[in-house]
Amino acid sequence: MGGRVTRVFRNFNVENRARREISKEKPTPAPRHPTARLDAMADSPEIKEEVLRKDDRFLTLLKDVYVESRDPPVRVKDQGGEHLPCKQEEKRLTKLGHLEGLDVKKVPKGKISIVEALTLLNNHKLQPQIWTAEKIAAEYSLELKEVNSLLEFFIPFTMHKFPKETKKAIKSHKPKQLT
Repeated sequence: MGGRVTRVFRNFNVENRARREISKEKPTPAPRHPTARLDAMADSPEIKEEVLRKDDRFLTLLKDVYVESRDPPVRVKDQGGEHLPCKQEEKRLTKLGHLEGLDVKKVPKGKISIVEALTLLNNHKLQPQIWTAEKIAAEYSLELKEVNSLLEFFIPFTMHKFPKETKKAIKSHKPKQLT
């Protein structure tokens, strides 16, 4: 409905408005910048002669300039006493128990493997008075703040077993009969 109304107003007196626009005088273009006229002056012989002429003073100055470029020599330090410090992480053996074949053998200090994380979360869940955050941090070489956030935000899966339905419960459910 709204489209029809707007179309009527848009198309109203279209021909007269178009004739009025066409009959208007064209606007005069903006003046060109003077550098745009250099193409016309480039054809003149004086300018061509000036461009092609060699200036002896500039040539002598240019001959005095000499640039030499070389790569700096490579310095190799082959002294036995100086060694570049290399960043080596301290590693610790993992504490996996019977799950040794499932995970990596060495882990950097301050980090734990996935199997270790699941093990420590399960230990804390089953025995929270023994496996405290402080003991876990000391055992696995972790920071206490990280262990606290780990224990707060990550919870291992729990399995709930629902009791099986008894025969009495099955009999009370009456199946629909097809007719």
